[in-house]
Amino acid sequence: MNITTMRKMLISTTVVSLAFAAPHTLAKELIFAIGAAQGSLQYKTAEKFANNANAALKSAGSDYSISLFGDGQLGKDKELMQKLKLGTVHLSQPSSIMAKVTPQFALFDMPFLVKDRAHLAKIESEVFWPSIAPTADKKGYKVLSMWENGFRHITNNVKPINTPADLKGIKLRTPNSTWRVSMFRNWGGNPTPMSFSEVFVALQTGVIDGQENPLTNIYAAKFNEVQKYLSLTNHVYSPSYLVAGKRTWDKIPADVQTIIKDSANAIKPWMYELSDSQEQELLGKLKKGGMQVNKASYQDFVDASKPIYEQFAKKVDGGKDMLDKVLSLAN
Repeated sequence: MNITTMRKMLISTTVVSLAFAAPHTLAKELIFAIGAAQGSLQYKTAEKFANNANAALKSAGSDYSISLFGDGQLGKDKELMQKLKLGTVHLSQPSSIMAKVTPQFALFDMPFLVKDRAHLAKIESEVFWPSIAPTADKKGYKVLSMWENGFRHITNNVKPINTPADLKGIKLRTPNSTWRVSMFRNWGGNPTPMSFSEVFVALQTGVIDGQENPLTNIYAAKFNEVQKYLSLTNHVYSPSYLVAGKRTWDKIPADVQTIIKDSANAIKPWMYELSDSQEQELLGKLKKGGMQVNKASYQDFVDASKPIYEQFAKKVDGGKDMLDKVLSLAN
């Protein structure tokens, strides 16, 4: 047994013992487990939230606290969602995998849907909170805040991607999202769902040719070390979410719930500013690290995406109404 495996087992054992510290009660150390790599926007956001929430809890005289476990220490995406529901992990920061919880979350898998941050704010207030977030409650999850993951781009080791036709034959990792897989298949690629923590080795060994992620994730995960081409596509805007297991959330006192939610929402201006400042900085670093960068043909990808919208409108309950609303908010 290697050191990494032993460390994960020790952490998991400790977390389980904390989660079940007393029968019928909730341990007051809330376990916040995420898959994001240190240095990524998602990790920095989670860390900022945990620090601010802990300061606010301490100031209020609460004996609750939040402990952050990053880098997939307590499990991959699917495992963390299961642990949230069981209550052995109390908080997490899922992104695209939420579309596996309820199909309405897959709205954010629609390509070129979000135009800019002003448009995003309208989508959040007029579509996400009224129509999408409540669907998670019935599945055992409570969405507390919507955070940023970012606009996604394509990297690979075969060639620059300028149009959808360039994706033909390229084996590309995607999140475990039905609609993301469908999107790349429609574009001619060979999408391969895989947990984020497995991607680096899969790229390094040639199991896959490429992947798609925001720049912050590409840089933090060091994909530039195992990828040659970076094609700026901005094809999907991915939020991340602060999510609690409903089983956990319902046991937390109302005053602590308020502090957690307020802390999660208060960091959003800081998060967006950090995201903006990182974008150009990271692009420069990725170029300097040897990646060949090109800007893809926006209109070719948009034109190839129309069938995906049509499928979503037909197959997802309320899908057409949500799409119509989102598109109207862009005007």
